[in-house]
Amino acid sequence: MATAARATASDRYRPRPSVLEALRSPRILTKEVLAGLVVALALIPEAISFSIIAGVDPRVGLFSSFVMAVSIAFLGGRPAMITAATGAVALVIAPVAREYGMDYFLATVILAGVFQVILGAVGVAKLMRFIPRSVMVGFVNALAILIFTAQIPHLIDVPWQVYPLVIAGLVIIVGMPRLTKVVPAPLVAIVILTIITVTFAIAVPTVSDQGELPDSLPELLIPNVPLTGETFAIIAPYALAMALVGLMESLMTAKLVDDITDTHSHKTREALGQGAANVLSGIFGGMGGCAMIGQTMINVKASGARTRISTFLAGVFLLILVVGLGDIVGLIPMAALVAVMVMVSVATFDWHSIRPGTLKRMPIGETIVMVATVAVVVITHNLAIGVVLGVVVAMVIFARRVSHFTSVTRTIDEDASVPTAHYRVDGELFFASSNDLTTQFEYADDPDRVVIDMSRSHVWDASTVAALDAIVTKYENHGKRVVIEGMNESSSAMHARLTGNLGGEG
Repeated sequence: MATAARATASDRYRPRPSVLEALRSPRILTKEVLAGLVVALALIPEAISFSIIAGVDPRVGLFSSFVMAVSIAFLGGRPAMITAATGAVALVIAPVAREYGMDYFLATVILAGVFQVILGAVGVAKLMRFIPRSVMVGFVNALAILIFTAQIPHLIDVPWQVYPLVIAGLVIIVGMPRLTKVVPAPLVAIVILTIITVTFAIAVPTVSDQGELPDSLPELLIPNVPLTGETFAIIAPYALAMALVGLMESLMTAKLVDDITDTHSHKTREALGQGAANVLSGIFGGMGGCAMIGQTMINVKASGARTRISTFLAGVFLLILVVGLGDIVGLIPMAALVAVMVMVSVATFDWHSIRPGTLKRMPIGETIVMVATVAVVVITHNLAIGVVLGVVVAMVIFARRVSHFTSVTRTIDEDASVPTAHYRVDGELFFASSNDLTTQFEYADDPDRVVIDMSRSHVWDASTVAALDAIVTKYENHGKRVVIEGMNESSSAMHARLTGNLGGEG
């Protein structure tokens, strides 16, 4: 039985198709290779722009994307997910580069990776089960909006030729799959639009306009910072914030890919892999990062990749393109990449969630949680803040909802040898539902004997035990005896452990 259980757990995390299956299938391998190439092209302008946000040289973001993509392909727990330099991480650690310099910046990235390894080892990934579906939908919709709004600057104050190029790119991406899916449509759009702009010498913004591409390989860099408590005090808050933001975004993205591919990912391994990838990124002079929802959607949804091969090749192609073919890559019009990202945002958004029929059927609380998550993420541009707030709102709404499911029924037994008031408590008792429990008893009017039947309820926390103690005390102050009966085993154990020891029961 134990062997069968282990086999089932192993099968659950087994990738489909596996790397070996992909290598043996020319069709699957071709799809993985081309997907990696498309992602690499899309990573270049993103990595450059995130470097600018972080206040570092463009090569720092590009090298970080290469190191993280390659390392997570081996270490991560979610096949086909893309990890690279991201805007969320850049925003968190930007003050370090600005105020303390590059060495402290790299030390922060390395320490963030160490924190992620520690958090992964203690099981933080298991907290993902507490994120409600409404928060997940809000997370996805907010990401789609952020991906779209990030393209707007590339469409403002640009030559008029940019607009027909973007439209042509959208037409290719939408129409190409109807003809053939052998070659990813985004790659076809990038190649065709690049050929058009070069052939007809159309002057539009290109990748080379976003920043200087590196011309050498990344080198091993050990941060030159004093190993003192003062250094730790400076970088630790930024490193912890980066670790938490990176893990949350990565684990949420992994869950999204799980849903898209109908497969399972190993969340703890992903957390550990993210940490190791950030450590390696810092050692090789990178800015660190986490999973990228946009590029992951290009890889998984637009290109149909399913294995670690595409993730690995995305990093390899990125390095080859920027170091060996930088002059050619620099010719790619930004209009082509904007078209790709616009289609990614459209495909990412959960349109079903905002249909009138869905909104009508959905409980109002679920809609409030989704909208709150979207609003906070879009306003702050911080996915972690939005998700945490969404979870908090969901918890408050849930607590309010279940607090009304508790009821107290009173009957008087006049025929007993001793007149007795019987109270039956129904429902789940915790801080939200037990606060009003003391108000539902007739202390002055009840007979001298009171029985409280708890057989149809459950005690979840100390607040409930304190409420029961307060009820007993109030009856005793009226000279009446109370018997609490019918508690299940766990409720009885908690009550026995805490009753009389919480203070202030009167």
